[in-house]
Amino acid sequence: MPKYLLIMRGTDESNAAMMANIDEMMATTRRFIEEMVKAGILLAAEGLDDPGQGVVVDFSGEAPVVTDGPYGETKELFGGFFLLDVASKQEAVEWAKRVPAAPGSKIEVRRVPGSDEVPQVDK
Repeated sequence: MPKYLLIMRGTDESNAAMMANIDEMMATTRRFIEEMVKAGILLAAEGLDDPGQGVVVDFSGEAPVVTDGPYGETKELFGGFFLLDVASKQEAVEWAKRVPAAPGSKIEVRRVPGSDEVPQVDK
């Protein structure tokens, strides 16, 4: 079966709304994860630390440049993901529509190509 990544994207406003109700959001998310486990489709799920704790490695110049977060130019931040093993993109979308997300956030659904789809280098 194909794998799909549900990428959680939030803004400063949606992240603040989530944090205002964090206990309820975490309980709802745990129930959602349990449903995916029971359905046998969850491969992985992780949230990410505050973007202010991260860095960006920029390869625009001759040498990589490391910049501390937060990233003022970013309007939406990648906050975490669910990796699902489902039969189709439509099934992944249906699960994405059920993610307990704060108002203003988004879920991006992307297929993860199998190893047989990655170009191989001849040796």
